[in-house]
Amino acid sequence: MKENQVSLTAIISAYIRGYHAMNETPKIFDDFLALALIPEERRTLIEQGFASGLTSGAGAGEMTTLPALLQAMGLPQVVSRARYTEEILEQAVEQGAEQYVILGAGLDTFAFRRPELLEKLHLFEVDHPATQAFKQERLAELGWEISPQLHFVPVNFAKESLAEALRRTAYDPQKKTVVSWLGVTMYLSRDEVLATLGSIAETTPAGSSVIFDYFTPTNTELIMQAELRKIGEPFQTSFDPEELARDLSRFGFSLHEHASPAVIQQRYFQGQTDYYASEHVHFGWFTTTR
Repeated sequence: MKENQVSLTAIISAYIRGYHAMNETPKIFDDFLALALIPEERRTLIEQGFASGLTSGAGAGEMTTLPALLQAMGLPQVVSRARYTEEILEQAVEQGAEQYVILGAGLDTFAFRRPELLEKLHLFEVDHPATQAFKQERLAELGWEISPQLHFVPVNFAKESLAEALRRTAYDPQKKTVVSWLGVTMYLSRDEVLATLGSIAETTPAGSSVIFDYFTPTNTELIMQAELRKIGEPFQTSFDPEELARDLSRFGFSLHEHASPAVIQQRYFQGQTDYYASEHVHFGWFTTTR
């Protein structure tokens, strides 16, 4: 991602969530506000790109339907990881969690979509300054009211750690916290991922949770990989699930649940005809033990 440019994958992910909510049944995840956060001209560009993909694919006998294209662009991963995380968050709030940190928040709509949960939490949206500026400008254009429970935390991780950034806010490291980190680990180096997870362990008390998705060392969808390279946001890192659990245990994390592609398929896509869980995507749910 360029220094002063909003993350294009954040916009595309929001579009995918919004498209799914507005156009498909059954709904895996109902993000009915996502499309509103994307300015019309950017929605048009995305739709033109999809149309172009369908046209070019038709000649080769591939990607001749929009669901096939969206499958390749990662729709199952985008909607299932969002639902998985918010299901865990709901349980955690019932068990006393008071803070929710979204790393790489992008155009997340939780603060406006789930007011009944937000009133029980302090929400900290952490992202690159350029992406946060884009989102805040869009919120102002829409006239959406910003809750005092919502805190924006712009961070350039090349210059500042998560712990340092949170210390500038109302974040309380003694309160039970849920940390969501979706759609990010694959774009960072292994060392950057582990450093961030170590920082999460340092800033959350025992009983807190971190949920993130990651790739395993298998062949990724070549079309999505090629498209992401074009926009300057290529994949970098994958993890072996057993090695990852061992690495995180050294930081004081305990594996609560490992959601493999088979688990994700059974839980969210059973009986689906258009979509299926990506074979290389796993969800990790870890809890802090110290």
